[in-house]
Amino acid sequence: MEERSLTQLVECVPNFSEGRRTDVVSQIVAAIGSVPAVKILDEQMDMDHNRAVITFIGPPESVRDAAWRGAEQATALIDMNRHTGAHPRIGATDVVPFVPLSGTSMEECVALAAAFGEELARRLGIPVYLYGEAARRAERKDLGTVRRGELEALREELGRVPERAPDFGPARLHDTAGATAVGARMPLIAYNVYLAEPDARVSKKIAKKIRTSSGGMPFLMAKGVDIPSRGLSQVTMNLTNFRVTSLGKVFETIVAEATAAGVQVVESEIVGLVPRESMEGLSPEHLLLPGWNGDRIIENRLQA
Repeated sequence: MEERSLTQLVECVPNFSEGRRTDVVSQIVAAIGSVPAVKILDEQMDMDHNRAVITFIGPPESVRDAAWRGAEQATALIDMNRHTGAHPRIGATDVVPFVPLSGTSMEECVALAAAFGEELARRLGIPVYLYGEAARRAERKDLGTVRRGELEALREELGRVPERAPDFGPARLHDTAGATAVGARMPLIAYNVYLAEPDARVSKKIAKKIRTSSGGMPFLMAKGVDIPSRGLSQVTMNLTNFRVTSLGKVFETIVAEATAAGVQVVESEIVGLVPRESMEGLSPEHLLLPGWNGDRIIENRLQA
C-alpha cells in the first residue's frame, strides 16, 4: 500500500433492503468487515422500513472492496420479489454512497463510485444508477428521482422508457436483487420524526410541505409513512446539506405543523452517524432524542 493511502479515508454508508432477518444482516456485515483495513463504525436495522444501514470507513480501495463484498452477499441472500417495507427502495443493495473524509477529495469519491458501479453491473448483472456528485445526468443528482416509483415502477419502465436506462448494466432488473444506486456525496443526515397518529395522514401532509421537491426547505427529502409496529406515523427524511437546512429547523417546523393539526410529536431519531457540527447548539432533550449519548457523532466513533 502506498504511504499516501494510509492517510486517506473514505466513508461508505450502504443501505440494504433487509431489516427483519438478523442472520442475513450479520452475514452482510461480516462480509464487509472481512476487509482488514476497513473499520465498521455503525450498523442499524429497522423492521418497519425493512432496511439495514451500515457505516464503515477505510482507505479508498479497501472501502470499494468491502462495499463489493457486502453487495455480493446481499445479492445472494435478499430476494426483492418478497420485499415489503415503508422506505423507498429499488434493490437488495439499494444505495451505496461514498463520502470523502480526511485526505480524500470529492473527485476521488466520484471516480470510486463509477468504478464500483461498473464492477457491480459487470460481475453481478445489476443495473446501476449513478447519483449525487457522481451523476452523469443532471436529473439524477437527486436520489429521489432515481428511486421514483420505487422497484415496482422501475420494473415496468426499465427497457421501455429511455430516461430510465441505467448508467451501467442491463436494461432489466436483476431477477432477485433489483437495481442499485451508487453515488458520491457530502455527509448526509438520515432523520426521522414520530407523530402520535396511526395512519400517516398528517405526516404525509407535513412531508409534502417541507421537502425541496414541493417547494419547501432546500436540501431536504421527506416522506410520511406508517409505523404499524408502534401505532405511530413518521416523517422520514434525508438532510443533504445540514448547514443550510439544519436539524433544529426541521424539527421545530414539524412540531409547529403537527401541533397546528392537533397531533403530538412523540420523539425523533437519527439513523447512522452525523457530523459533530450538525448537533452544535442543539440538545437531545429539545430534539426528543431518547437515549442520546453522543455515540452517533462520527468524530466520536473515529476517536474511539
